Amino acid sequence: MATVKEILTRRPVSATIRLTIPAGGARTAPPLGPALGQYKVNLMAFCKDFNARTQKYKPETPVGVTITTFKDNTFEFVVKSPSVTWYLKKAAGIEFGSPRPGHVEASTVTLKHVHEIAKVKQSDPFCQYMPLESICKSVIATANSMGIRVVNDLD
Repeated sequence: MATVKEILTRRPVSATIRLTIPAGGARTAPPLGPALGQYKVNLMAFCKDFNARTQKYKPETPVGVTITTFKDNTFEFVVKSPSVTWYLKKAAGIEFGSPRPGHVEASTVTLKHVHEIAKVKQSDPFCQYMPLESICKSVIATANSMGIRVVNDLD
């Protein structure tokens, strides 16, 4: 149960915004500017902080971000790693998944690729307490739904 002090110090949330922004590519120009400007977010501060936090990724890597804005015009944000589908497409060397998964195979990846993707995704805030095996199973299921076959070794 929350204490009285915690209840009194909570800031009322104005909005929660989920966006996908290229790593190191946050600019005040559209589409980011209008999306955050309507909530009176300090765009320059957000862009500077976001670009600093996403330095470890290659430029133009699509990174998910969840921005929580508060009534007092302050904000907090959480940066997530790129999506599993993006990693799978890069590992398989394709631009799109199969148009008919289960019937037409788009490409193949190895279990080593799956393990590496799972290790990266385990650093996400919502996956950090999940076992690596469960994340690997989820990556394999995503690969299957994209028409990407998972093999032990590439021939």
